[in-house]
Amino acid sequence: MPSIYDLDLDQQQANYQPLTPLAFLERAAAVFPDHTAVIYGELQINYRDFYRRCRQFASVLAARGIGRGDTVSVMLANTPAMLEAHYAIPMCGAVLHSMNTRLDAGVIAFQLDHAESQVLITDTGFSATMEEALRLASVEPLVIDYQDAVFPQTGERLGSHDYETLLAAGDADFAWLMPESEWDAIALNYTSGTTGDPKGVVYHHRGACLLAQGNAITACIPKHAVYLWTLPMFHCNGWCFPWTLSAVNGTHICLREVRADAIWAALADHQVTHLCGAPVVMSTILTAEAAQKRPLPQPVEFFTAAAPPPESVLSDMREAGFNVTHLYGLTEVYGPAVVNDWHADWDLLPAPEQAALKARQGVRYQALEALDVLDPETMIPVPRDGETLGEVMFRGNVVMKGYLKNKQATDKAFAGGWFHSGDLAVVYPDGYIQLKDRSKDIIISGGENISSIEIEEVLHKHPQVAAAAVVAMPHVKWGETPCAFIELVAGTEATADDLTQWCKQHLASFKVPRQFVFENIVKTSTGKVQKFILRQQAEKLAGEQNF
Repeated sequence: MPSIYDLDLDQQQANYQPLTPLAFLERAAAVFPDHTAVIYGELQINYRDFYRRCRQFASVLAARGIGRGDTVSVMLANTPAMLEAHYAIPMCGAVLHSMNTRLDAGVIAFQLDHAESQVLITDTGFSATMEEALRLASVEPLVIDYQDAVFPQTGERLGSHDYETLLAAGDADFAWLMPESEWDAIALNYTSGTTGDPKGVVYHHRGACLLAQGNAITACIPKHAVYLWTLPMFHCNGWCFPWTLSAVNGTHICLREVRADAIWAALADHQVTHLCGAPVVMSTILTAEAAQKRPLPQPVEFFTAAAPPPESVLSDMREAGFNVTHLYGLTEVYGPAVVNDWHADWDLLPAPEQAALKARQGVRYQALEALDVLDPETMIPVPRDGETLGEVMFRGNVVMKGYLKNKQATDKAFAGGWFHSGDLAVVYPDGYIQLKDRSKDIIISGGENISSIEIEEVLHKHPQVAAAAVVAMPHVKWGETPCAFIELVAGTEATADDLTQWCKQHLASFKVPRQFVFENIVKTSTGKVQKFILRQQAEKLAGEQNF
């Protein structure tokens, strides 16, 4: 029998609208139209014009038949066009597919085909790779070239349409589309997974809206914050910060390249309050030449994911004027959804104890309903003893819709009513989790996910390689880098340089191992490679070489 609170109290247009982060920009333009939304070099765009430009480009796409459920792919750096893509593309109902600018042509072609891309917006700075990708791809998207007017690039145009020319002809009063359902897809991001075979992670408007607001809560982002783009926006849609900044009427400082001089200049000139990035960004900041460093007008909040930074790096960042917060997440949960929420009384602890606490991944975001470490076989939570291993699992509104056109992988990932991360961790009595291993054997280098299996497959194709095993090696600058253990075919020879050149021919440059170890690979009696022993060897080797 219905409750009295359900009788004649129906969901209708007046009292229900689907959640979407697109509404944040509309409000910002209405309330703070003259506030600076985007700064890129000498270019400044206020919220009135930012909103207008997004509507204009949305109308351009709509006029060409792009609508609900269509895929628009972009190969863009951290430029204003990339920010506009986060609004304009879903404003016409389409799905934004932002691609990693460091990928090779073959992987890009796979993504274009798998996503059934109908439009491609590509920066001329990436023309060489994109030309090859389009040649390899089966789809034939409408190609729109973005020519960076602030920092001109030398690459050739690939299409017959220019981004700025099309945008200028668009309708500034375009009646953009709200999602029909907040479950509608807003973005598509590819992850390497365990085999190097990309899987398309689909985000919905609801999750993007909630995590964007969750960022503001977790990062304590105030109104009119100034955010520096050192995190690639192609990474999980910049962890949803392209939408967060509109919610707080903040200012985006775009950087085409993450360079020490540009970072320090932006920090000082624009009074930056927040930035995110992998450990390599911290290294870039700290190792800058003395002449490049500038006094900071205020403390800056820095959010980092991947492996926890060493205590020496945290100390150096504090001295430089940064407060570092450690985050954890995956592409499947819109980026970071776990935060090492720091307690004030922890500041009173000895440095070694603080370092141990900093190494933990932490607790769930406000926007995440449930986080736990479970036995993957029984689905029972592990004891809160800081010792018992289990698998990190997520449940809530900031978990992906699923993997595009891959029901088997989706069902496996969601088995038992939880998203299975594949990461192994322990839980401490206070509920904070700490990662101990990656069952997926993913290496995170400079914030990039690298599949060890993908590298092994390439190495196994080399005629002199009998066996190969790849593990993560700690690296001060990159966090981790691939280390390859190699067994050569009897009677043959190959050097590290030989294998490096081989890998460069078949892999993106950031995936190429930085270290090759030629020895018999340790295995179990059944022939299974004992990677935990190899990881220990790699850690020791890194220490000896001061990596």
